[in-house]
Amino acid sequence: MIRCLCAALAIAATCAMAVAAPAPWYTYQSLASGRYLCSQVDPGPHYRRFAGPFTNAGCRR
Repeated sequence: MIRCLCAALAIAATCAMAVAAPAPWYTYQSLASGRYLCSQVDPGPHYRRFAGPFTNAGCRR
């Protein structure tokens, strides 16, 4: 009985992790050139976050 309960809890935990949302997209602006970049990850200290979050790679609402 306890094995069945543990197995059921493990399956439920696995299913809960499978429905995670994708990472949001943000527009970053280069401090050096002023150009814009659309990315899901922070490109580094030479960029500042300009706009977002967006749900697509085009950084459009």
